[in-house]
Amino acid sequence: MTPLDAMLAADFGTIGDILRLRAAATPDHPAVIMETGETISFAAFDALVDRVAASLQRDGVAQRQAVAVCALSSIPYAALFLGGLRAGVAVAPLAPSSTPEALAGMVADCGASLFFVDAGVAAELAAVRDQITARFIALDGCDSGEAFDAWLAPAGAVPTPVTITPDDPFNIIYSSGTTGAPKGIVQSHGMRWRHLLRGPGAIGYGETAVALLSTPLYSNTTLVCFFPILAGGGTVVLMKKFDAGRFLQLAQQHRVTHAMLVPVQYRRILEHPDFDQFDLSSFHMKFCTSAPFAAELKAQVLARWPGGLVEYFGMTEGGGTCILICHEHPDKLHTVGRPAPGHDIRLIDEDGVQVGPGVVGEIVGRSQGMMNGYHGQPGKTAEATWVSPEGERFIRTGDVGRFDEEGFLTLMDRKKDMIISGGFNIYPSDLEAEILKHEAVAEAAVVGVPSDAWGETPVAFVALKAGAAIDAEALRAAVNARLGKTQRLAELHLLDALPRSHIGKVLKRELRDSWQAPAQV
Repeated sequence: MTPLDAMLAADFGTIGDILRLRAAATPDHPAVIMETGETISFAAFDALVDRVAASLQRDGVAQRQAVAVCALSSIPYAALFLGGLRAGVAVAPLAPSSTPEALAGMVADCGASLFFVDAGVAAELAAVRDQITARFIALDGCDSGEAFDAWLAPAGAVPTPVTITPDDPFNIIYSSGTTGAPKGIVQSHGMRWRHLLRGPGAIGYGETAVALLSTPLYSNTTLVCFFPILAGGGTVVLMKKFDAGRFLQLAQQHRVTHAMLVPVQYRRILEHPDFDQFDLSSFHMKFCTSAPFAAELKAQVLARWPGGLVEYFGMTEGGGTCILICHEHPDKLHTVGRPAPGHDIRLIDEDGVQVGPGVVGEIVGRSQGMMNGYHGQPGKTAEATWVSPEGERFIRTGDVGRFDEEGFLTLMDRKKDMIISGGFNIYPSDLEAEILKHEAVAEAAVVGVPSDAWGETPVAFVALKAGAAIDAEALRAAVNARLGKTQRLAELHLLDALPRSHIGKVLKRELRDSWQAPAQV
């Protein structure tokens, strides 16, 4: 057994060590290719990762401390992530679509002393730059921070080896870059190692794999594919921004074998007028996660797109994951599959009591892949925890579902009323809080409604204060100016009063039912 095989068979290892072994075994094999054609081999990538790790140590970033990064995908971004891990540093990848104020808050929350950005993010942060004490490093060499190339330790630099344990923080992924206080989900090296073990076998994350990733590197959706592909010795092709036509061109050009996409991307690709003109015969497996995946859309993918299709249902927080191997179970496309091997997924009622097959309940899960907790928020961590009668810790999803007699899980509703738009989580309470800041507003409720473009989109229902007068479109524009790009309201409707239950709870289902899709012209 080779050292590489031995490590991949171990109960625990690190991605940084796997990368080093891959660089020795296949030094000239391409590790990362940008859509522009820029390519870096495993040997060159490993050397760049070493320089990043050495630079972090030189600057006094201690093991288990964090660095923050907010930028579009690039080779320097990928090397920064791996370099941080090799130095034992937690990486906090932040969403550029977040508001400047939210970004400043997240950088402070994770305690980052270094903040890696690109020109686009730096421009957005101009108004809050004085609120961020972290040192700016410009990944793309822009003039808004020290250039990445100048910051890097000299060629040939290597870091001081560190000992990493399974519980050490790997990354901090924020649940939402919103106007509210986002929660930093601390994932461990042990949790990420479990993700790697899903790669071999039928999924095919080997040296011949070529994965085209069009979702960003700050998204857990991307990372659950990005790291296993590299660990398996395959090649990752990165897109800075998704475009259906460009995706198809790159898939054909690079003979892509794997892709991770959210449902709205599948729909846009299939709807592209030239879809059938592209050669996609190289595809071995496609994946989907992060948002509800309609059965009819799954069926279209199976019928029109070569290769298998696998849907994952789970949370960034971890816990339990369900897997639906769509091409093996075409009669179960309305479900999200069965619990993954070693994953214990149960349903509980409002009182926290477990319910059986056929009964609707909140989904809770337990596995070896679970978050350490929410960074600095033990109260929120406790709220997300359910303890089984056996005394085991489960993570609550806030989603409601039902198991059938064969153990397949069907999602019924979202207990938390979270909106998933384009694969990103939007929390209505954050948007409602922003609306209520307006002096004319008495009460507000935000619900998710169907959207062909995004899967779901937020719509607000607002009641004004007595005597107040403002146009609905003017109010929507004023609120959207303060929201992140992925949060913005598609519509805003003025009501005399919001419908409420006898105990005063806003009846959001009534609001959803009252909404009508705009007439098609």
